[in-house]
Amino acid sequence: MGNNISNIAGIVRTHAANQPNNVALIQGDRTQTWGQLYERSCKVANALKAAGVGSQDRVAFLDKNGIDHFEVFYACGLLNAVSVDINWRLAAPEVAYIVNDSQAKVLVVGPDFVPILDAIADDISGVKTIVVIGGHAKFPSYEDFSNSGAATDPGSESAPEDVAFQLYSSGTTGRPKGVMLTNNNFFALIPFAAEIWKFSDRTVNMVAMPLFHIGGGGWATAGMALGAKSVIIRDVNPVEIVSLIGKHRITHGFLVPVLLQFMLMVPDVDKADYSSLELIAYGASPISEDVLASSIKTFKTNFMQVYGLTETTGATTILMPEDHDLTGPKRKLLRSCGKIVPGMQLRIVDADTGNDVPVGDVGEVWVKGGQVMKGYWNMPEETAKSINSDGWFKTGDAAYLDEDGYVYIFDRVKDMIVSGGENVYPAEVENALMGHPAIADVAVIGVPDEKWGEVPMAMVVRKPDVAVTEDEIVSFAKERLAGFKCPKTVTWIDALPRNPSGKILKKDLRAPYWEGRTRKVN
Repeated sequence: MGNNISNIAGIVRTHAANQPNNVALIQGDRTQTWGQLYERSCKVANALKAAGVGSQDRVAFLDKNGIDHFEVFYACGLLNAVSVDINWRLAAPEVAYIVNDSQAKVLVVGPDFVPILDAIADDISGVKTIVVIGGHAKFPSYEDFSNSGAATDPGSESAPEDVAFQLYSSGTTGRPKGVMLTNNNFFALIPFAAEIWKFSDRTVNMVAMPLFHIGGGGWATAGMALGAKSVIIRDVNPVEIVSLIGKHRITHGFLVPVLLQFMLMVPDVDKADYSSLELIAYGASPISEDVLASSIKTFKTNFMQVYGLTETTGATTILMPEDHDLTGPKRKLLRSCGKIVPGMQLRIVDADTGNDVPVGDVGEVWVKGGQVMKGYWNMPEETAKSINSDGWFKTGDAAYLDEDGYVYIFDRVKDMIVSGGENVYPAEVENALMGHPAIADVAVIGVPDEKWGEVPMAMVVRKPDVAVTEDEIVSFAKERLAGFKCPKTVTWIDALPRNPSGKILKKDLRAPYWEGRTRKVN
């Protein structure tokens, strides 16, 4: 099932025809069958169409994980429109930027984010229609909006190169970039989702990661393409997740290491029922061998590590379950993120010369194949910088290959910080902090953190004769940036070490904090 589907709308069209009474989605005590999901998606599609949404127009969605996301997502598919899921952890100005940048015609907002909507409503003039789940004094409710549409399929066609997802990745330069993923990009990964993840119409798939992430939305949609039932986790609560596995007989899930770590701390975690589990995929940030070993022992299922980016439609390398050897000769593979997935190519390149580096040497990871994005929305120069004329996408990650073709991620070329599975770009944080009247110069680096793997720390050069406290700087950041991007601590420094061309020597700043530890990113 699902192998003849070639676009997003085809997922609901096909499964509503073939298994209309089987459950597609579960969220808390709500369930929705494929037939119901299709009917709801048709109604929302017709309401969007009446609001002026046409082929390849953008529709923005700001809410936590829920059934509503999928109704809007598939409604967009039925119109050949593009859903833009916004990271709900972002601060109001960041949300406004994405809504405006995407040129969304409609914005759908969940009840938790009405304060953000109220803060930005005057700054998002391009949006024709704003819809609020649960209702609002000024804007139509999602309930009324979706019920205004007829339950007939609008019947739009969607071509292979049409954009299906637009997800925003944090900009290295401080501006988020809209990653355009096409039907082709997404369906390029379906063969290995069937073959390697073994998704099928018997799968019960846990959707715990935020749907604005490829590890949430991409993972969920891949399961659905192959007919799986999805259990949606709205608020990540380790105790609840442990109990839901047995309750819903969950077979598959994608989790970030920090969540596995919290699940292992749940009282009596070893007494819960995991007999239904077939696969836990993990990735997006470093995992300690300790957490991995305890997870394998506790959850007694296959573990698979994936490495990828939004720009590569998610997973591009996979460390297979048989390579998770905790005691034997293959133990060193636990530090690897595996081998390139079927259908994709990978090189480790000297970024200056463009030549492959010898086995064992560190270079930049370049990948090529059907999963590489169409490009960045309205940023042709950024697209040209990241995808060369031969179609190789430059990931910005540094890694080396061993003689057997396993990839070992070494560090971020761009000094990125990965905190609890979220990417933090120092340049963006530094730009925000430089607006503080007492800061003359600042560098942001990742320092080790037991809970999140690493967290941002600001190294601040103060302006002469201006008093400022650590708390003042942290709260200044919190007004301007998402919480996970804000420095947790501030260190004072007389001058930042820079190279002759003025680039801050981040490596030197990081070194004392990482002494005796390995800093690695998956």
